[in-house]
Amino acid sequence: MTPISDHLDRVLATVAPLPPREVPLADAWDRRIAEPVRALVPIPLWRSSSMDGYAVRYDDVASADDAPVTLRVVADIPAGSDLDPALAPGDAARIMTGAVLPTDADTIVQLEHTDRLDPLAPVSESVEVRRAPSRGLFVRGIGDDLATGDLVAGAGTLTTAGVLAAVSSAGHGTLRVHRAPRVTVIATGSELVAPGEPVRRGQIPDANSLMVAALVRRAGGEVDAVAQVGDDPAELESALARAGGSDVVVLTGGVSAGAYDPVKQVFDGSRDVTFTSVSMQPGKPQAFGTLPGGAVLFGLPGNPVSAWVSFHVFVRPALLAMQGAPDGEVRLAPVPGRAGADWGTPPGRTQILPARLSVSGGVLTATPVHALGSKSHLTGSLALAGGYAVVPAEVERVQAGDAVDVVLIGADLPLAAGEDGV
Repeated sequence: MTPISDHLDRVLATVAPLPPREVPLADAWDRRIAEPVRALVPIPLWRSSSMDGYAVRYDDVASADDAPVTLRVVADIPAGSDLDPALAPGDAARIMTGAVLPTDADTIVQLEHTDRLDPLAPVSESVEVRRAPSRGLFVRGIGDDLATGDLVAGAGTLTTAGVLAAVSSAGHGTLRVHRAPRVTVIATGSELVAPGEPVRRGQIPDANSLMVAALVRRAGGEVDAVAQVGDDPAELESALARAGGSDVVVLTGGVSAGAYDPVKQVFDGSRDVTFTSVSMQPGKPQAFGTLPGGAVLFGLPGNPVSAWVSFHVFVRPALLAMQGAPDGEVRLAPVPGRAGADWGTPPGRTQILPARLSVSGGVLTATPVHALGSKSHLTGSLALAGGYAVVPAEVERVQAGDAVDVVLIGADLPLAAGEDGV
């Protein structure tokens, strides 16, 4: 059997980041940045006030703790104003949060430390400063955050809301990003019926197409189409022909040794799509290759838990690599945890166990989502999975409290001791 790492290496050697395109920032959310972004302007752009109050010369108010100091108010500066009033000794300007500081001022006195407490009151001719500030108090300096030319975000960065805010503040209106991989999902199996439809003896609801499409979207992909076909190879060939515009096609089912497996029948003898037994449980039978036109093909097992595991181990890394994600995100590194229960392991294969995760006392605990462990038909329990445990092939059995490697798949785990989460 092929080690998991070898099969993943083959997958990642086949895919490459999709060509970048330049888009307005409003259209760049949840994409991967294609090249480093540097600040075109400093952040902040101007010396500005971080407090409602009065812009002053520090030397004029340094003694206010000994006795109140009265200053002449010569201007009123709201945020967004381009005023730059001259301040002679003994002068002050009322200023609002975010407004640019007058060139002659070096300190802000907050309203609460004056006799003018109401920011909505008309500007007075004078103000009494009743407490001395420190020099430079409440002044935001030019470039306090980033200077012109500083790195804002590296290539491969995911454009979260915070990243977009930073890029905009740094003077950019557009971004070069990798587009989302376009994916067609095809579930095979004559036993499948659409979710919610009546089932007769031998039939089951099609969970795979919904699940895989959702996982594609969560990995940043774009779902072109979702289809369900029976075990007739001609049906599958027709569905594959309709997927010609996709970057990736994900099949579920039909990749093992069954007499009616359509994927094996369609690609029998192909030099571009091969079938591999991977040393993992669940998810041993895998198909992988390329289609005419260049689309990458994944053939995953039909049991939903096997498909779920296979997607996380092989398809998700490929989709992230196609978006230019850094290797540390493409190849998720396990984190140390502890087993929350006893469970059995398959002989001679790495176990990928869907797990319920919790944190208590700073310890990450992984517990099988079902008492039967990693069996591939336990679809209902996947709702509890916040990640999966990785158990090496040489481990014969896991005991509660044993150290285990855990891969998180987006679970929001509490960090405070004593709190639990799924």
